[in-house]
Amino acid sequence: MEAFKYEDMIRGWFVGGFTPTAHKTVGCEVGVKNYKAGEKEDAHYHKVATEITMILKGSVKMNDKEYHEGDIIVVSPGEIVRFETLTEVTNVVIKTPGALDDKYLEGE
Repeated sequence: MEAFKYEDMIRGWFVGGFTPTAHKTVGCEVGVKNYKAGEKEDAHYHKVATEITMILKGSVKMNDKEYHEGDIIVVSPGEIVRFETLTEVTNVVIKTPGALDDKYLEGE
């Protein structure tokens, strides 16, 4: 058995083909992300990976639609996402397959 610390991971990502990781795999990437109210991510998409987000705490706006605690959002490859937190947020994000360098800003 091995044990790891969340604070040692980068931006909440703890499973995937990157370093550091608690479990190295190219099958998926998993992260638990924490945001302050009003944070945004640049509009982006993935060419390879499907991204699944579950809101554990708080509320977000993705592509002008609000999502709240317990909502699960599945984003297909090629679909552009605009992400903004409306409150303090904790979410879990799964990308499958794990695909390093598969994040493209809108317009790329």
